[in-house]
Amino acid sequence: MKKNLLYILLLMLVGASCSKDNDFLSRNSTNILLDEQVWKDTSIVISVLADLYDRYPDYQTIENWSDFAAFDEAFASEAGQYWRHHDRYYDYGNWGSWNYGYMRELNLFIEKCAAADKLTDYSRNQFLSEARFLRAATYFDMVKRMGGVPLITKSMTYDYKGDPSYLQTPRSKESEIYDFIINELAEIKNILPAKSEIKSRANKWAALAMEARVALYAGSIAKYGAAIPQLSLPGGEIGIPANLANGYYTSALNAAEEIIKSGAYSLYKKKPNLSDNFASIFYDKNSNPEVIFVKDYKLQSGKVQGWTLSNQPRSLAEEQQGGRLNPSLNLVQSFEKLDNTFEPYITNQANNDYVYYTSPLDIFANRDARLAGTIILPGSEFKNMPVDIWGGLILADGSIVSGDAFGKRNTVNGIDMQVVGFDGPIDKLEFSAQTGFYVRKYQDPAIGSGRIGTQSEVWWIRYRYAEVLLNAAEAAFELQDNPTAANYMNQVRERAGLTTQLLPAQITFDRIVHERKVELAFEGHELWDMKRWRIAHKVWNGASDDLTTNIASATASSTRVFGLIPYKIYNPGNANNGKWVFKQRIPGEVTNPHEFRFGNYYSRIGDDIRNNNPLIVKNPNQ
Repeated sequence: MKKNLLYILLLMLVGASCSKDNDFLSRNSTNILLDEQVWKDTSIVISVLADLYDRYPDYQTIENWSDFAAFDEAFASEAGQYWRHHDRYYDYGNWGSWNYGYMRELNLFIEKCAAADKLTDYSRNQFLSEARFLRAATYFDMVKRMGGVPLITKSMTYDYKGDPSYLQTPRSKESEIYDFIINELAEIKNILPAKSEIKSRANKWAALAMEARVALYAGSIAKYGAAIPQLSLPGGEIGIPANLANGYYTSALNAAEEIIKSGAYSLYKKKPNLSDNFASIFYDKNSNPEVIFVKDYKLQSGKVQGWTLSNQPRSLAEEQQGGRLNPSLNLVQSFEKLDNTFEPYITNQANNDYVYYTSPLDIFANRDARLAGTIILPGSEFKNMPVDIWGGLILADGSIVSGDAFGKRNTVNGIDMQVVGFDGPIDKLEFSAQTGFYVRKYQDPAIGSGRIGTQSEVWWIRYRYAEVLLNAAEAAFELQDNPTAANYMNQVRERAGLTTQLLPAQITFDRIVHERKVELAFEGHELWDMKRWRIAHKVWNGASDDLTTNIASATASSTRVFGLIPYKIYNPGNANNGKWVFKQRIPGEVTNPHEFRFGNYYSRIGDDIRNNNPLIVKNPNQ
């Protein structure tokens, strides 16, 4: 009897346990969404799409300041990044990308969204167009790094039967990838909303802006690649036929002019001080008429970036951070004078004596306003406080007294005094302004933006109206329409205080290159521009140079980062006491000139990729 009772109780316990297990197994997951849950709820689809936007491919951005020191725009004033100035050669795989994991997710999104009959037609079409926009952007990112890549527009699944050959796809021609991107953007642009107030999602104008840039790149490769047969493959995976150039330039001009003629955007002109106005483009989120497409950051949601934290002037840092990116004299010297001429900064007179300046800013006077809008110069301010950039004291006998720490003090003629700036420059001291400059573009003036616990919500601008104007100018120039090119270029220059307009006959390739260099510095264009024009090997040619000749030339050698250091004259009783002089120098950590080889034009395709897919041919010159 006892055994029977025990058996019954055991069955009851087991039954109860199984019932609980069944309840557990039948519960809905709290962290995994099934397809049928996603594709009937617009808000959930938007959250999936937001994740895809967040993974949009970029190379140089405000999330990774050190990549801007890869070439000649800036010096990396951080010990862990000095290697960038030690290596002569760029690795062939330095900017490679084979982003097919992300591509598969985009293809899956497109396929599932197309079949989502619970969504309204409007929502489904918009989501599809946004995903196609992101897919086009990803192919653009890969083609400019790798050349032609496999064009895969449907999700692929392995059947686990041991033979993956049916999944192996050869590389498309470089031109075919560019054509695919241009055609995709042309198809979706009128489906996307034509609302200029939309900044962080794709709209019609973002699609057109990308189309203009993509077509311009393809046209440049077709035209300028013709002179370098080494940069081609027989199957067309690298290289675009020269006879296609004008077609691409025409597409670029048409796309850019559709934006221009719409009136949806305009150049930012909110502030009377033209340098402050230029700097404000990059942090003003209040009805900014110039910004087309961005990656946004929001302090309230905890999504912030550390550009200001990393790059604020060291003397004014809200915490012991900053000073990492030092713009080069190479870049600073590129900003022309207000009379449209180019001139090196005058540091010495004909008799080799110094040129004496009342203020450190005087040497930079009467220059393109974008200079002080892009660069924090010696004698300037940040957050309404003066920076302290000076390299030391020059005494009556010409000797220099300086220090090895920020704001170091020393005894000079029996008097204790500061002998170097609180921002340096101090050679080989990380975070000091080792070139004599700090970066201003994208710096956040908001209090707290330089603190580790706060950081900045300034957005990263991927497309803006000034670039659209410059793209239109370049395309028109290449189509031999100099009046149109001059019109668009002069609009950008006028905003920078260059009021003497360039005549159509003055629009040259050198002018095109220069204008992009100064307008778009620290916006991630330099590498791709040098590559598409096929002049990277001429500019970064491994030679030493003094930066005083051929400033206006697009192909002038620029292989090492130079600096321009202010010194204060200490000679009591002399008329020059308290005045400023400058010395040009190369930071001590710049130990090698850069040499860009033909094999660097397209990134290396890894052996693992080629082993998995024997149909993939490798890039030339590697």
